[in-house]
Amino acid sequence: MPDFYNLDALSKVAVTLFNGWGYNFYRVENQLRADDLLIRAKIGWLLGRAQASVEAAEAAYRREFLPPPSRAKPYPDAASVAGAQALERLGKAIMVLEGQIRAQPVPENDRMTQLYRREAETLARLFVTDQKLAGQAELLREMLAGKEGAWMIANAAEAGEGLKAMGATLVERQAVLFSQ
Repeated sequence: MPDFYNLDALSKVAVTLFNGWGYNFYRVENQLRADDLLIRAKIGWLLGRAQASVEAAEAAYRREFLPPPSRAKPYPDAASVAGAQALERLGKAIMVLEGQIRAQPVPENDRMTQLYRREAETLARLFVTDQKLAGQAELLREMLAGKEGAWMIANAAEAGEGLKAMGATLVERQAVLFSQ
Protein backbone atom coordinates (compact mmCIF):
# COMPACT_ATOMS: atom_id res chain seq x y z
CA MET A 1 0.00 0.00 0.00
CA PRO A 2 1.51 3.37 -1.01
CA ASP A 3 2.22 5.92 1.67
CA PHE A 4 0.74 9.21 0.48
CA TYR A 5 2.34 11.09 3.37
CA ASN A 6 5.96 9.92 3.15
CA LEU A 7 7.79 12.94 1.80
CA ASP A 8 10.94 11.03 0.83
CA ALA A 9 9.04 8.51 -1.27
CA LEU A 10 6.85 11.19 -2.83
CA SER A 11 9.80 13.37 -3.76
CA LYS A 12 11.55 10.41 -5.42
CA VAL A 13 8.43 9.69 -7.46
CA ALA A 14 8.03 13.37 -8.38
CA VAL A 15 11.68 13.77 -9.43
CA THR A 16 11.46 10.58 -11.51
CA LEU A 17 8.33 11.89 -13.21
CA PHE A 18 9.83 15.32 -13.84
CA ASN A 19 13.02 13.83 -15.27
CA GLY A 20 10.98 11.47 -17.43
CA TRP A 21 9.00 14.41 -18.74
CA GLY A 22 12.27 16.23 -19.42
CA TYR A 23 11.46 18.86 -16.83
CA ASN A 24 12.95 19.70 -13.47
CA PHE A 25 11.45 22.86 -12.08
CA TYR A 26 14.45 23.39 -9.83
CA ARG A 27 16.78 23.96 -12.78
CA VAL A 28 17.77 27.60 -13.19
CA GLU A 29 16.88 27.47 -16.90
CA ASN A 30 13.28 26.55 -16.14
CA GLN A 31 12.98 29.31 -13.56
CA LEU A 32 14.37 31.81 -16.07
CA ARG A 33 11.96 30.54 -18.75
CA ALA A 34 9.00 30.92 -16.39
CA ASP A 35 10.22 34.38 -15.39
CA ASP A 36 10.43 35.36 -19.06
CA LEU A 37 6.82 34.33 -19.65
CA LEU A 38 5.64 36.11 -16.51
CA ILE A 39 7.52 39.32 -17.29
CA ARG A 40 6.17 39.44 -20.84
CA ALA A 41 2.64 38.88 -19.54
CA LYS A 42 3.08 41.82 -17.14
CA ILE A 43 4.48 43.97 -19.96
CA GLY A 44 1.37 43.10 -21.95
CA TRP A 45 -0.75 44.14 -18.99
CA LEU A 46 1.08 47.50 -18.77
CA LEU A 47 0.55 48.10 -22.48
CA GLY A 48 -3.10 47.12 -22.08
CA ARG A 49 -3.46 49.80 -19.39
CA ALA A 50 -1.77 52.35 -21.70
CA GLN A 51 -4.13 51.39 -24.51
CA ALA A 52 -7.12 51.68 -22.16
CA SER A 53 -6.03 55.23 -21.31
CA VAL A 54 -5.85 56.09 -25.00
CA GLU A 55 -9.24 54.48 -25.61
CA ALA A 56 -10.86 56.44 -22.77
CA ALA A 57 -9.27 59.67 -23.99
CA GLU A 58 -10.44 58.97 -27.54
CA ALA A 59 -14.03 58.39 -26.38
CA ALA A 60 -14.02 61.62 -24.36
CA TYR A 61 -12.43 63.48 -27.28
CA ARG A 62 -15.08 62.21 -29.70
CA ARG A 63 -17.89 63.22 -27.30
CA GLU A 64 -16.42 66.71 -26.93
CA PHE A 65 -15.21 67.51 -30.43
CA LEU A 66 -17.40 65.35 -32.68
CA PRO A 67 -21.00 66.05 -31.69
CA PRO A 68 -23.87 64.49 -33.65
CA PRO A 69 -24.60 66.28 -36.93
CA SER A 70 -27.19 69.03 -36.92
CA ARG A 71 -28.80 71.23 -39.55
CA ALA A 72 -26.47 74.03 -38.63
CA LYS A 73 -23.37 71.81 -38.78
CA PRO A 74 -24.01 68.61 -40.76
CA TYR A 75 -20.32 67.71 -41.18
CA PRO A 76 -17.71 67.34 -38.44
CA ASP A 77 -14.65 69.54 -38.25
CA ALA A 78 -11.81 67.97 -40.27
CA ALA A 79 -9.21 68.75 -37.58
CA SER A 80 -11.34 67.02 -34.94
CA VAL A 81 -11.75 63.95 -37.15
CA ALA A 82 -8.00 63.88 -37.75
CA GLY A 83 -7.39 64.10 -33.99
CA ALA A 84 -9.77 61.23 -33.27
CA GLN A 85 -8.10 59.15 -35.98
CA ALA A 86 -4.67 59.91 -34.48
CA LEU A 87 -5.86 58.64 -31.10
CA GLU A 88 -7.29 55.54 -32.74
CA ARG A 89 -3.98 54.85 -34.53
CA LEU A 90 -2.05 55.29 -31.27
CA GLY A 91 -4.28 52.78 -29.50
CA LYS A 92 -3.91 50.27 -32.33
CA ALA A 93 -0.13 50.70 -32.42
CA ILE A 94 0.07 49.96 -28.70
CA MET A 95 -1.99 46.80 -29.11
CA VAL A 96 0.08 45.61 -32.08
CA LEU A 97 3.22 46.02 -29.98
CA GLU A 98 1.57 44.19 -27.09
CA GLY A 99 0.74 41.26 -29.37
CA GLN A 100 4.30 41.14 -30.70
CA ILE A 101 5.70 41.04 -27.16
CA ARG A 102 3.37 38.24 -26.06
CA ALA A 103 4.21 36.22 -29.18
CA GLN A 104 7.98 36.38 -28.66
CA PRO A 105 9.54 32.92 -28.44
CA VAL A 106 11.85 31.58 -25.75
CA PRO A 107 14.44 28.85 -26.23
CA GLU A 108 12.84 25.42 -26.28
CA ASN A 109 13.32 23.04 -23.39
CA ASP A 110 14.76 20.15 -25.37
CA ARG A 111 17.95 18.12 -25.30
CA MET A 112 19.44 19.80 -28.39
CA THR A 113 19.06 23.21 -26.80
CA GLN A 114 20.53 21.95 -23.55
CA LEU A 115 23.49 20.23 -25.22
CA TYR A 116 24.49 22.64 -27.96
CA ARG A 117 23.30 26.03 -26.84
CA ARG A 118 23.97 28.03 -23.72
CA GLU A 119 20.35 28.04 -22.57
CA ALA A 120 20.81 29.67 -19.16
CA GLU A 121 23.04 32.38 -20.62
CA THR A 122 20.54 33.08 -23.42
CA LEU A 123 17.65 33.26 -20.96
CA ALA A 124 19.63 35.60 -18.70
CA ARG A 125 20.29 37.88 -21.69
CA LEU A 126 16.59 37.75 -22.57
CA PHE A 127 15.81 38.81 -19.01
CA VAL A 128 17.86 41.98 -19.55
CA THR A 129 15.91 42.90 -22.70
CA ASP A 130 12.61 42.02 -21.02
CA GLN A 131 13.58 44.23 -18.10
CA LYS A 132 14.18 47.06 -20.55
CA LEU A 133 10.80 46.41 -22.20
CA ALA A 134 9.07 46.47 -18.81
CA GLY A 135 10.61 49.84 -17.97
CA GLN A 136 9.65 51.26 -21.34
CA ALA A 137 6.08 49.95 -21.03
CA GLU A 138 5.70 51.47 -17.57
CA LEU A 139 6.99 54.85 -18.78
CA LEU A 140 4.50 54.77 -21.65
CA ARG A 141 1.66 53.79 -19.30
CA GLU A 142 2.58 56.59 -16.86
CA MET A 143 2.85 59.10 -19.69
CA LEU A 144 -0.66 58.31 -21.00
CA ALA A 145 -2.47 57.60 -17.73
CA GLY A 146 -5.28 60.06 -17.06
CA LYS A 147 -4.40 62.38 -19.94
CA GLU A 148 -6.98 63.98 -22.20
CA GLY A 149 -7.20 63.29 -25.91
CA ALA A 150 -6.03 66.78 -26.87
CA TRP A 151 -2.91 66.32 -24.73
CA MET A 152 -2.21 62.94 -26.34
CA ILE A 153 -2.60 64.41 -29.81
CA ALA A 154 -0.22 67.25 -28.96
CA ASN A 155 2.31 64.80 -27.50
CA ALA A 156 1.87 62.02 -30.07
CA ALA A 157 5.52 62.29 -31.08
CA GLU A 158 6.62 61.39 -27.53
CA ALA A 159 4.30 58.40 -27.43
CA GLY A 160 5.51 57.38 -30.89
CA GLU A 161 9.10 57.62 -29.67
CA GLY A 162 8.25 55.29 -26.79
CA LEU A 163 6.71 52.77 -29.17
CA LYS A 164 9.71 53.08 -31.48
CA ALA A 165 12.09 52.44 -28.56
CA MET A 166 10.12 49.36 -27.56
CA GLY A 167 10.24 48.12 -31.15
CA ALA A 168 14.03 48.52 -31.13
CA THR A 169 14.21 46.56 -27.87
CA LEU A 170 12.16 43.78 -29.49
CA VAL A 171 14.72 43.64 -32.30
CA GLU A 172 17.47 43.34 -29.65
CA ARG A 173 15.52 40.51 -28.03
CA GLN A 174 15.22 38.66 -31.33
CA ALA A 175 18.94 39.11 -31.93
CA VAL A 176 19.62 37.43 -28.58
CA LEU A 177 17.44 34.48 -29.54
CA PHE A 178 18.92 33.96 -32.96
CA SER A 179 22.56 34.48 -32.00
CA GLN A 180 22.65 31.60 -29.54
